[in-house]
Amino acid sequence: MVRNLTAIRGRFSLVLLFVVLLSGFSGVVKVQAETIKIPVASPFTGPLASFGEGVKNGALLKADEINAGGGINGKMVEIILGDELCDPKEAAAVATRFASDPEVAIVIGHLCSSATLAALPIYKEAGLPAITPASTNPQIGKSSPYYFRNVYKDDFQGDFLARYAKQVKNFKKVAIFYEVNDYAMGLKNAFIRKSKELGLQIICAESYMAETADFKAQLSKFKMMRPDAIFIPGYAPQATLLISQARSLGLKCAFFGADGLDDEIMLKNPDADGLFVTTPFLVDRGGAKVKDFVERYRHKFAIEPNWFAANTYDAVGIAAAAIAASGLDREKIRAYLAGISAKEKAYQGITGATYFDENGDCLKPAFVKVVKGGKWVSAQEQLQ
Repeated sequence: MVRNLTAIRGRFSLVLLFVVLLSGFSGVVKVQAETIKIPVASPFTGPLASFGEGVKNGALLKADEINAGGGINGKMVEIILGDELCDPKEAAAVATRFASDPEVAIVIGHLCSSATLAALPIYKEAGLPAITPASTNPQIGKSSPYYFRNVYKDDFQGDFLARYAKQVKNFKKVAIFYEVNDYAMGLKNAFIRKSKELGLQIICAESYMAETADFKAQLSKFKMMRPDAIFIPGYAPQATLLISQARSLGLKCAFFGADGLDDEIMLKNPDADGLFVTTPFLVDRGGAKVKDFVERYRHKFAIEPNWFAANTYDAVGIAAAAIAASGLDREKIRAYLAGISAKEKAYQGITGATYFDENGDCLKPAFVKVVKGGKWVSAQEQLQ
């Protein structure tokens, strides 16, 4: 009996020693993941699912390319989708799930600025870096050293649109009809500031909620004021209804918006013909690299890529480069991204050169495209 007990104790000691060696003397056995998770947070269902489709497709296409080349340091990339509906509450829930996963070292997302601002403090608390390919509210970069973006900000976009409206389109009087959310209000405020500087008259600014379906009362007010154009800071599902209702009331003015209106839904609305919008990505402004991306995207998904797809494709590429250089250490990845701080250090993607300032923001150009005959085409006149 004593000999048996001694033998058992001996075997137990060997097992314990083996466990300690496996755990790196930390007391915890660490299991190496077979893949590298890169979560992508966006609206994959709901009213803005068409935006999320581009995000998902861009991420999957880039992951396929990375994996075909041997992965990241020999491990395959696994894209994990987090459906947050562009809703702050859902975004916070998705962010909490990602932040609490020890295998997650960086997040791509979120899409809408309100969702990003809701997720931001969660990632900040967890020390989890994130790259948004689409959120343009100016406060994002200032609010956390862990948030980066490869898209311009709304203060830049609003400034650009005011100059385009005044200098290229020669509008004299503009009405603003904006959605109540962080993205649209930031864009509206920037547009108004620049318009005052340029002498572009803002004759009225009205707001609407995301659930609004009837805009006729405010549009009737606009009609009496005779604007040259109506600026719509918001998202495409409401904007397409708004434009059709305006035309039914006999408004003959022009309509324009920002990248939130850059959606295929506009092409299905004949009333939207002539609508122009800013966008961070135009296929005909790129070279061979862009042409190759578009061809591969069409082949895989049988649709045209939108700017959400292009920006997400590059965001995943930046994340992969950070992981390849830094491993899965969140703090090292943050430091790597912060180190992409000058043009000569930029990530060269299909959307151009991406490098970050002290707030994690980047300087990217804006372009203008217009709906003509049910298609998006590059505007003939681009603001320099």
